[in-house]
Amino acid sequence: MVCLGNICRSPLAEGILQHKAKQHGLNWMVDSAGTAGYHINEPPHRLSQKVSKMNGIDISNLRGRQFVKEDMNNFNKIYVMDEENYAEVKNISRNFWNEEKVDLLLNELYPNENRSVPDPWYGAEEGYHKVFELIDKACDAIIKKYAAVQISK
Repeated sequence: MVCLGNICRSPLAEGILQHKAKQHGLNWMVDSAGTAGYHINEPPHRLSQKVSKMNGIDISNLRGRQFVKEDMNNFNKIYVMDEENYAEVKNISRNFWNEEKVDLLLNELYPNENRSVPDPWYGAEEGYHKVFELIDKACDAIIKKYAAVQISK
């Protein structure tokens, strides 16, 4: 899960997907990163933590990190929050780039529409609730899509 700073959207996505995977008995490793290094080793934004906690998911132990090109080899799927993050992941990955591994998160809900998960950074708490809801629905779609594949293996 990748956003700009790894402080608002992507830690929410990491926490939500990890929580859902665990609920479904899936042994998935879910991680998040930012394309920029603004918040390395910082916990998620207080409102991301608050909204997550209100929904039964604790993300307070997560720490920000920057996306590195090796992530392209270390993960089976990389979801980005918007087209700018997509372009930056491609730029950072350089010769490790694999277009088939990377997609916008909301394409799981709205295929090929390339919708962005809005960045709640500059807004009020309400924006964090809306972002949580969008990510939560996308993570449900991911579980539905990939859980059957893992179980059949």
